[in-house]
Amino acid sequence: MAPVTPIRVLVVDDSPLVRRTIEGLLGAAPGVAVVGVAADGIEALAKIRDLRPDVVTLDVMMPRLDGLKVLACLRRESPVRVLMLSSLTQEGAEETLQALDLGAVDFIDKTALLVSGDPATAGRELLGKIRTAAAVDPARLGRREAPRGGVARLDALPRPGGVDLVVIGASTGGPPALQALIPALPADLPAGVVVVQHIPAGFTRPFAARLDAASALSVREAEQGDRVRPGEVLVAPGARHLTFANRGGDLVVVLDAEPAQTLHRPSVDIAMESAAERRGVRSAGVLLTGMGTDGARGMGAIRARGGWTLAESEESCVVYGMPRAAVEQGAASEVTPLGRIAARLAAVVTGR
Repeated sequence: MAPVTPIRVLVVDDSPLVRRTIEGLLGAAPGVAVVGVAADGIEALAKIRDLRPDVVTLDVMMPRLDGLKVLACLRRESPVRVLMLSSLTQEGAEETLQALDLGAVDFIDKTALLVSGDPATAGRELLGKIRTAAAVDPARLGRREAPRGGVARLDALPRPGGVDLVVIGASTGGPPALQALIPALPADLPAGVVVVQHIPAGFTRPFAARLDAASALSVREAEQGDRVRPGEVLVAPGARHLTFANRGGDLVVVLDAEPAQTLHRPSVDIAMESAAERRGVRSAGVLLTGMGTDGARGMGAIRARGGWTLAESEESCVVYGMPRAAVEQGAASEVTPLGRIAARLAAVVTGR
């Protein structure tokens, strides 16, 4: 049996402590090799060209050339799989979202790597994200136009205009996908939309603000007791699950830290299962790019109640994991590339 080629990682950060910490966390990991380090963006670009790493961990704030400028250079030259080292602050959130726009695969809180009371957990998260990044096709990163190929209908559509609640789930690759999808939805969409993106607390409010600035629909971070209303998009806040309740004739949002032991919080499965329970045939689920299986079970619950479900097709996914699971489990009514999802969703909701 041929030996497995290790994932070659370049570590870029101006802090010697951060560089040593990441090298230490990855040093004993099977299937990963740190092939070099760099202390600033100029050195990083030179080493990327020379070493051709599989994955680069990249800080934002660095001397001479910062991380965002490095990403812009890579986007012009040749896309490279990049995992951003982020700080969970308002400024750090804005910069990280810009980095995802420029083609970074994902990000990790570098503060957790340095001060975590559980370094083993922090190391597993870093290693998992590096392995996920290594599996991504670099040509799909930072792409301005999403593929607009054909639509595969797996069964008949629900009654046109019968949907009034849409839950959209996403993970790795989700922020750029949502920034293509949500602004393409019409202002008069007669359904409430809830977005469940795997993203830490502190990132959802600036992410919702970015979507709102680009969209005809109103977009904001969900708060406890918010009504789900047509023409509005609510983004589930990080670190809490989002479910629904009927109160006084309105459908409202319920936020809760429990169950705490789920792999993801917010969980797409939990939100979609609640949508299926509260709205049944009037619910819809859309599952975008992401690693793992979160959302497949929830989509199955919506479909079992007669609702409409759509999985993003492999051709446009950065990571074809969550949608693949939904298709393989028979939970998707339809499989559609990202560039056509807004039109399909609007057609199902409006009946036009």
